Amino acid sequence: MPIHCNELTTFSEAEATDQFVHQNKKLLKINLAYGPVHARTGSMVGYQGDARFENTGSGGMSKMFKKAVTGEGVDVMKITGSGEVFIADQATDIIIMYLENDMVSVNGKNVLAFSDSIEWDIQRVGSGMAGMQAGGLYNVVLRGTGYVAVTTDGPPVMLDVTQQATFGDAQAVVLWSAGVQMNIKTDTGGMKSMLRGGTGETFQMAFGGQGFVLIQPSEGAMGGPAAASGGGGGGGLLSQLGG
Repeated sequence: MPIHCNELTTFSEAEATDQFVHQNKKLLKINLAYGPVHARTGSMVGYQGDARFENTGSGGMSKMFKKAVTGEGVDVMKITGSGEVFIADQATDIIIMYLENDMVSVNGKNVLAFSDSIEWDIQRVGSGMAGMQAGGLYNVVLRGTGYVAVTTDGPPVMLDVTQQATFGDAQAVVLWSAGVQMNIKTDTGGMKSMLRGGTGETFQMAFGGQGFVLIQPSEGAMGGPAAASGGGGGGGLLSQLGG
């Protein structure tokens, strides 16, 4: 006997020819016909065809050492084969970008997947006294031509830093584009504010230059495979800054 349910049709598989496509805003569909991809370890929720998964860890000895020293990075698996793979991370929202010989600097805990043609590394970003005292700030830098998918804890806002001075809570900043400079701003709120327990906004990320910054509506840590596999939280200092 057939099953009758009008709602089921709204969940039908998305038909698309791109390598990365939204199945819905919380689920990413990857077409393996375009070649291998790298995804956060443990993020696969389903697949059709002949997909194979290889744990590549932190991406080699160099990245493994940087991750151990900085606390930043992302554990990834290499997906090869044929068919379609569906990945997600704790039902967080997913943003898909296509880079054309470009780069983005991303908080490691927000990296979900990227094309095999994209190079990645852990790099020091920002400056300022707060950053120097903490031994530096680090992010995952994705560079090249191909698809990148990141997660956000809720629908984000994209702010153009070219228009005016822009600031963000370190726990809420997801990524920024090439041409953007970041520094750490200290704002104690004054002696009276400090005596009353402070505002919880002592350290802020200050952005300038040319480009945009993406900020999620949450200061909480991302969970799921990201936490289980030791996904970075912004190089030690970033995990402590903000509200």
